[in-house]
Amino acid sequence: MEEETQNKVILHGTFASPYSKRVELALKLKSIPYLFVQEDLHNKSQNLLQYNPVHKKVPVLVHKGKPISESLFIIEYINETWRNGPQLLPQDPYRRSKIRFWAGYIQLHLFDAVMKVIKTEGEEQEKALADVNEKLAILEKEGLKEIFSDTDGKPTVTNETMSLVDIVMCTLLSPYKAHEEVLGLKIVDPEKLPGVYGWLNAINETDVVKDLSPPYEQVLEILRAFRQMSLFRS
Repeated sequence: MEEETQNKVILHGTFASPYSKRVELALKLKSIPYLFVQEDLHNKSQNLLQYNPVHKKVPVLVHKGKPISESLFIIEYINETWRNGPQLLPQDPYRRSKIRFWAGYIQLHLFDAVMKVIKTEGEEQEKALADVNEKLAILEKEGLKEIFSDTDGKPTVTNETMSLVDIVMCTLLSPYKAHEEVLGLKIVDPEKLPGVYGWLNAINETDVVKDLSPPYEQVLEILRAFRQMSLFRS
């Protein structure tokens, strides 16, 4: 505990957690030095259990000895605490509300749908994929024009402009090519979803995402293992 208190910023997470990656992206974008503590979710540390006694999950950010839980809340904390670097949420209240809305849409509606495609097979998977396509179509038609209102709906993402909604989308579908290879399915069709397709590619071309992304073969291994484990348990 004493050692953690002395370190200014500590992130408790796991390498494969998309939620942990969200926080890492925010910290990297803000150029904030931090210590990453790899947690074993089958044998959680006493610090993690103490810092997040309600959910007992990662990620947890510890800043000056004070813990903050839940990735979206952590990102907002980072943005408000460190004013340097890119603003992860717009200053304008209306635009900020739209970014929060679409980040919430991806988290609440799209995340579980994509996970279901990965974790199922047969007819159940077909239904899940149709659900993903429907939700991505809404994002294509309604979301992009509000998320990228400054560029007339054209996705433009750099280290300097990446926002909360870019981070959430990144940690869900930035490895979409690996998803498609493992599943043998087309998830992001560039002809049906040109905007979403361009958005994901713009995200993947940023330096911060390249730096934090594991090698492609490793992503494939992680996805295959996760799918096999999910199918075995079902």
